[in-house]
Amino acid sequence: MTNPFLMAAFCVLATAGSAQDVRITTFKSDSTFTLNGQTFTVTRDQDTRATLLGEYALTSRACPPHCLQPLIVANGVETVAELEVLAFLEENVTGGTGLLIDTRAPADYGRGSIPGSVNVPFPTLAAENRYRDDILRALGAVDQGADVLDFSQAMALALYSGGPWSGDAPTAIESLLAAGYPAEKLFYFRGGIQAWAHVGLTIQNSQNPR
Repeated sequence: MTNPFLMAAFCVLATAGSAQDVRITTFKSDSTFTLNGQTFTVTRDQDTRATLLGEYALTSRACPPHCLQPLIVANGVETVAELEVLAFLEENVTGGTGLLIDTRAPADYGRGSIPGSVNVPFPTLAAENRYRDDILRALGAVDQGADVLDFSQAMALALYSGGPWSGDAPTAIESLLAAGYPAEKLFYFRGGIQAWAHVGLTIQNSQNPR
């Protein structure tokens, strides 16, 4: 005897599949979130023959400086992948408790970035930057006097850069930890913009780099 519930589920999946060939997951066709009142939607490229060309297709970059980064960049800092970044955008960013930080240079950010990300180039988080504490305050740190900052109410941060060969995000994380930012509030998207492009997810401010 045919199970009507299984048949109904099959029909739903078949209908969804015909409408969209490339989904994020079996039951998730897109990801929608808001930042400062602006709504963003991330989907995957529907061209199943799409390939990467140009910068994001490069497999070998001179090392140094473009050396492969470890999976764990610091004790207590969680490494995440694309689905976790999307969940972070949907929950933390939409809820006003987190930010997705693009640590690359402004020119790179302008050529294409993850929707909803904010550009904070990694050198601006170095101790040598006299405006560094102003940035930390904007992220939720509070002055405690004597040049001490309290990070208990600071936002959660997910940081990324060009790809697993880029040290920009790890350097930014190192600077934040040195400033006192709690490790449990930091997340490292090791794959970066290259991995994001490689699976066909939406890129803003540029054409999809194929």
